[in-house]
Amino acid sequence: MAFRLCLIVGMGLLGACVRQQQQPQYDTVTVVDQLVIDDNSVPIFPKKAALTTDTARRFSIELPKRCEVDWDNQNVVSVVPYEKVEIVRLGVGDALPDDLNVSDYEFKELTVKQALDKLLDGTDISVVEDEALYDKVSGTISAGSLIDAVELITKMGRVYYSYDAQMGELHLTHRGKWLIKMPQNETIIMALLDAMHGADMRNLLVDWKDKTVVFEGNYQTEREVSKIIADIAGKKYMLAWDIDVYRVYPRTDNPIVWMNMLPAFGEKNIRMSIPGVVGRALVVGPEINTKTLQEFLGMQANVVLISQGTFAIPNGWQSRFDIGQCSKEERLETDLIVGATGTYGDFAGREKIDAKIVLRTSNGELSSFNIPSTIGDNYVIVGIPTHSFVTTPETLVSPFAELVVFMSPRVISVVDVKSGDFGGANELIGDALRDFLND
Repeated sequence: MAFRLCLIVGMGLLGACVRQQQQPQYDTVTVVDQLVIDDNSVPIFPKKAALTTDTARRFSIELPKRCEVDWDNQNVVSVVPYEKVEIVRLGVGDALPDDLNVSDYEFKELTVKQALDKLLDGTDISVVEDEALYDKVSGTISAGSLIDAVELITKMGRVYYSYDAQMGELHLTHRGKWLIKMPQNETIIMALLDAMHGADMRNLLVDWKDKTVVFEGNYQTEREVSKIIADIAGKKYMLAWDIDVYRVYPRTDNPIVWMNMLPAFGEKNIRMSIPGVVGRALVVGPEINTKTLQEFLGMQANVVLISQGTFAIPNGWQSRFDIGQCSKEERLETDLIVGATGTYGDFAGREKIDAKIVLRTSNGELSSFNIPSTIGDNYVIVGIPTHSFVTTPETLVSPFAELVVFMSPRVISVVDVKSGDFGGANELIGDALRDFLND
């Protein structure tokens, strides 16, 4: 009996093992929005609007030219030859007949089309408005060629014409297209482009190989560009700034002690201290550069390079550097813009760079500094709290974290090769620099 009981118990255990092995095994699945997600699932994404992707929108041939600074080969004074900047209108069509003359032609309170219809009456040329033109013109042409008469009437009406000789049609429109033949020096090209951007011209097509720019606009656009080109052509100097922007994290719960710069670099290397509404601008000697500044900061804090770049302006003009355009990645400070207005020349009997530096965000001006400095001096803007850029009630950023802007101004001397002032050198160093400053 005992043996039979043990046998029954043993067979029962064996049956339990068999039943356990025969139980079906199930994989773990995830259900998201009533969709079963497993290892073999194909990802399903929501449909996106037909917009340019962010990385494509950010693509720009100019960025490597704007966003890199060779601090090891920086010239505080450069000399470039003067080159003529030429603007040519495109799409003018065929040439008008040059054997037709006009005499004693008077027009009063007529649209451009009406004035030209009257002028061309009796010829095989018809006038076609490619868009509605309402401006009226009045005037008298005592004598001249047909070409000069058409030029005069269209300019008075602020319209452009193109002639199709095969069809015998003179087309009129408010808008035109131009090509600018730029100089070879890329710094001057960047200054011209920045000046045109400042005049709200955005759709500029730049061919960096041919050094040309194509743009479209109306009569006012042409006047603005012509004024920019004429003004820049009359400038003897241009100003440029190379910039490094850092975020500084103190290693302790204490702010950066900026007074330590005096014993670290010596009082002779701290030339000027200029307070702003927020922050302070220090004018320092050339001994304080990006390398020595980072070494000084590294003793008290962690230093992160946020952005780097360069921008140039014609003497007396205004330009700006967008931190976000040249930022290493998206950060709180990428909304910041560094604006600069500067003039190089006589400053109370001394040759100085008289600059105004403005820090602004999309919310308005953050601070500004009027900075007179000599060639070779640098600017260090300190005391701008990182919390100035925080938009949330709370943040993980230390209250002692700061934005530090290092700026190194440069002077570009534009000389006329024909005058003999240009000796072929593109930089001034040593005795040549001293002679330039004393000239």
